Parts: sequence; structure tokens; C-alpha cells
Amino acid sequence: MSIHEVFMPALSSTMTEGKIVSWVKSPGDKVEKGETVVVVESDKADMDVESFYEGYLAHIIVQAGDAAPVGAAIALLAETEAEIETAIAQAQSSGTQSKEVVAATTSSKQLAEATSVTETTESQNGSPSRQNGRTVVSPRARKLAKELKIDLSGISGSGPYGRIVAEDVEAAAGRPSKSPATVTPVTLTPSVPAPTPVAPAPARPAPAPAPVVAAVPGQITPLTTLQKAVVRNMEASLSVPVFRVGYTITTDALDKLYKQIKSKGVTMTALLAKAVAVTLQKHPLLNASYSEQGIVYHSSINIAVAVAMDDGGLITPVLQNADAVDIYSLSRNWKSLVDRARAKQLQPEEYNSGTFTVSNLGMFGVDKFDAILPPGQGSILAIGASRPQVVATTDGLFGIKQQMQVNITCDHRIIYGAHAAAFLQELAQLIETKADSLVL
Repeated sequence: MSIHEVFMPALSSTMTEGKIVSWVKSPGDKVEKGETVVVVESDKADMDVESFYEGYLAHIIVQAGDAAPVGAAIALLAETEAEIETAIAQAQSSGTQSKEVVAATTSSKQLAEATSVTETTESQNGSPSRQNGRTVVSPRARKLAKELKIDLSGISGSGPYGRIVAEDVEAAAGRPSKSPATVTPVTLTPSVPAPTPVAPAPARPAPAPAPVVAAVPGQITPLTTLQKAVVRNMEASLSVPVFRVGYTITTDALDKLYKQIKSKGVTMTALLAKAVAVTLQKHPLLNASYSEQGIVYHSSINIAVAVAMDDGGLITPVLQNADAVDIYSLSRNWKSLVDRARAKQLQPEEYNSGTFTVSNLGMFGVDKFDAILPPGQGSILAIGASRPQVVATTDGLFGIKQQMQVNITCDHRIIYGAHAAAFLQELAQLIETKADSLVL
């Protein structure tokens, strides 16, 4: 007899538990090696989880909507169809229930053997990305291809990173494209009223973001997986000694530049990220982070930008190599990152590879605020709104200038006040007198 346990995988270095978004396979279904079995919500994204074994899904331990610690068994996989009943009896005799999951103390080797995660890699020619020679396909597209008997190897994916989505399969079969069906809403705690499910947009094959649950006086709404991740990160930040430095920056030149290139798709977020990245080239210590071995100087400047999620929580999509990418490409990258962040389609390296974070609340009219330092980084810059201010000019007269307040929070173990002040001073000079260089 050969019955395998499918474990909750660790999809990121900070993940301690995962939530089952949906089971792609049902009990009794045949499972091929490398085939997607379940979609798991990690800290900040939904990920397809593949089976390392071939066999039959015998028993589901953790149902859709429930969560389990990393390393806990979430299903049983039987090697043969005849062993399905044995696996079910084994699960019942051990008293395993979907809502009473106990953390398993399995080794990382067992976790790797039990499941593997589909990680997409963008190809240069736009063809479907592959993992170990397999085409990356959304669960719905794979199911549809099986029903229509379509060979996936000959299809070019139109989804994120060349992923094959349901519309691609329908096009290959000669069927008219239809909007994806509404995703079955995640099961909520009984005490929380179930909200109306939101249908995903046609261009987003992944499960739609969880709908926001309205606040009900006198009731407790459980934290989402993303909110729990934010809690862990904020608690970790409390152990870091930090200091804060504020600076006033005149934005007339930046505002003028923005008006000139806004019609070409450039965003103010991209402009600010670019300005910060260019300044960090001359201040590598502000782009560094602390470790017990010493100061970690990162080889690239990756600007993470804080984005509030519709269903609660916070995510920081990363503009990688922001200093080296032109402003137009940077803006396109940012739009793609935000769209996929809200659809929970980001890959881990797209939200956990930041070396410096920018948090901008200026669009809400906030004058100034202090940001909390993210774990694993040395600095975060809080940006307030740009407002007209009466200022004294160099010739002793009064004038009106657009000014914004920025506050930087730094890890005092490696960065000191003079370092932060010098960085802010140079950032101000770039924005005030050399803003045009940001488009070069």
C-alpha cells in the first residue's frame, strides 16, 4: 500500500500558514505527476500547488476556505484506485478533520517531495513560460482543455507571464470567448454574514479577490491571510531601533514634468520611485539592510511601493532595478504590478525583493506621516501631499511654491542621522533642479 500525505507548502520565507482557495481536483479524481491539485493563498498571492506523485486524490483534509499551518497534511493521495477506501479509513481512524488541523513537524525534504509550486518565468519571445519543461496553465484552462481535448503544448498564453488562460483554450477550440464564471465564494466563519461574491474581470483568470466583509457592530471579523502577514511583519519591526528624519521638497519642476509626460502613461508613483532610485545610486547605505554578519549591500535597487488591498491588508509590489529602467517602462511595469497585485497574481519575487520602500499617502491629502520599517530593509520613505505654500525667496520677497513633506524611517543599527539627511538633501536637489533628467 502506498498512500502519500499532501502537505501545506511554504510558498514564501515568511509564510507560517496557508488558506485553501479552491481544490482543482475532487476526491476520487486521477492526479498526474506535476498536475495542479489545489490553489493556496499564501501571505500575499494565490499559488497553484502541484502534486509530486501520480495517483488518486483519496481524501481532502482541509476544505476550501479553511487554513492550515505550513507542514500540516491537507489531503491524502492514494497510489491506486483500490487504495482510496483504505486512505479514507486511515483518515477517519486518525480523527483528522478539516477544521482541527494540527501543525506537522515534517522536514523540508518531505515538504519538497509532497508538493511543488508552479513558478512562472517570463520568456523573452512572449511564448508560454515553462517550469521543468511543463507549460504553465491556469487550473480553469487545464480543466477546459481536458473537456475539449485540446493539446496545451501548441497554445500561446495571453495571461500574465505567458500563462495559458481559459480564453486561450476557447480560442484554440474555435469557441467564442466568454467571461469567466463567477468563482465560488470562500466559506466564511458562521458568525460573519456572507457578502455578495464579486465576479472576476474577463482578463484575470485567477480567483477573484475576496470581497470586503462589511463591519457589523458587536461581531468579530477574522483577519485575512494577508492581514495576518502584515501583523507578523509589523510585530517583527518593533524589535528594530529606528529613527526618523523629515524634509521639505519643492515640487514645481516635478509637477511640470509630470504634466508634460502624463499623457504618455507616466504615473507620479513611477516618477517618485525613479527619483528615489537614482538618488540611492549615490547613497548605497540607504539601500542596504542589517544582518548578524554585518551590513548587506544589495546589488540592485528595487523600490517597493506600498499598496492597500481592497479586501484588507497591505502589499508592496516591487519595481526592480528602478534606477536603470526608463520612466515609460517603469510606469508600464507599475500598472501591471498593481493590476496583478489586486488580482492576487504576483509571484513572490515581485513583492518580497524590495531593498527600499516608498509609501505615498499624498493622494489622500495627508500632509505628513511616519512609516513603519519593513522587515529586511534599512529604510522606508513616507511621502505627503504637494501643496501650494507661501515661501520667502532668495531676494527677500514672498512667493508661492508647491511643496511636499517627506519623512524617512531608518534602521539605526546601520544608518545614522547624517546619512539619512544627506540622502534627503540630494533627493530634494534632484526633484527641484534636475527633474528633467528622470526621463533620460
